Amino acid sequence: MPRVMLLPGDGIGPEVMRQAEQVLDALLPEADILRDDVGGAAYGRYGTPLADETLETIKTCDAVLFGAIGGPQWDHVEYEKRPEAGLLKLRKELGLFANLRPALVFDALASASSLKEDLVSGLDILIVRELTGGVYFGEPRGVEVLANGQKRGVDTQVYTTYEIERIASVAFDLARKRGGRVTSVDKANVMASGRLWRDTVTALYDTEGDAITLEHLYADNCAMQLVRAPKQFDVIVTDNLFGDILSDCAAMLTGSLGMLPSASLGDGTTPGVFEPVHGSAPDIAGQDVANPLAMILSLAMALRYALNRGDLANRVEGAVKQALANGARTADLGGTLSCTDMGDAVLAAL
Repeated sequence: MPRVMLLPGDGIGPEVMRQAEQVLDALLPEADILRDDVGGAAYGRYGTPLADETLETIKTCDAVLFGAIGGPQWDHVEYEKRPEAGLLKLRKELGLFANLRPALVFDALASASSLKEDLVSGLDILIVRELTGGVYFGEPRGVEVLANGQKRGVDTQVYTTYEIERIASVAFDLARKRGGRVTSVDKANVMASGRLWRDTVTALYDTEGDAITLEHLYADNCAMQLVRAPKQFDVIVTDNLFGDILSDCAAMLTGSLGMLPSASLGDGTTPGVFEPVHGSAPDIAGQDVANPLAMILSLAMALRYALNRGDLANRVEGAVKQALANGARTADLGGTLSCTDMGDAVLAAL
């Protein structure tokens, strides 16, 4: 019996999670569903954005569906107890080093992109982002007061050969199941960690690069190419910081952040975490207007990558495609359906 933890979180998280949960109930009624709080909701309940008890329960699960975290009401909470710290702790404790962010344009939404339709029609990119290293976790970090009264902020970008090899290996494996092309993104021209990244990925390609092609791009050029000719890409592999930026850029090519799911995976000994990339959107929270499709598509990724039910993942993706083809749209896609109505449209198509 599959065991799935639901962590709705803050803002629109609970609203979109309800829609994904009804799809999960329809597909896997035998699943053991658990629920708990994370982020600001957990801070209010437990005094911490991720309780130790919650984390221990998560480790007994097969997959985690994660809604969204954060909001202005927690802006002045100390860093270690802010909602975002809970997500970083979850990724670190579960060893979730590989973040998969697809940017897929459904046929019915090609005209919704901010780019010309011919540039994005048929777009299918997968960004593989290293998730547990780099500048978000490097030491030393912090803000110090200098002798002259000025302040200095320090964040350290650091990677080891092992960290680079394992994320590149994931990208290579995924590319073999797709278009066979990998683009590795760095700043080897100005950063020592970037030079190590490029050298390590190249060396791995020399030994494990069968059936794929590899090219290297600087991060700034990659950003430009994503809006100039995005369909040139298949799989993009990059570090934590650049992956954070480039995946949001690629997301908007699809027409809305509300369409983009993600998966965060480890070595297979811990559950993966599957979440939409859109954030908590506190300005529309509680209004039942959020687009639930990214959350529902995150469920599809959980079915595919964690529960080994690719057949059910195909059904979910097909139902989303059908609902859109039938004209179902939330406000971010130019329509009038509520979050609940869009969820119902997918369920009906399913």
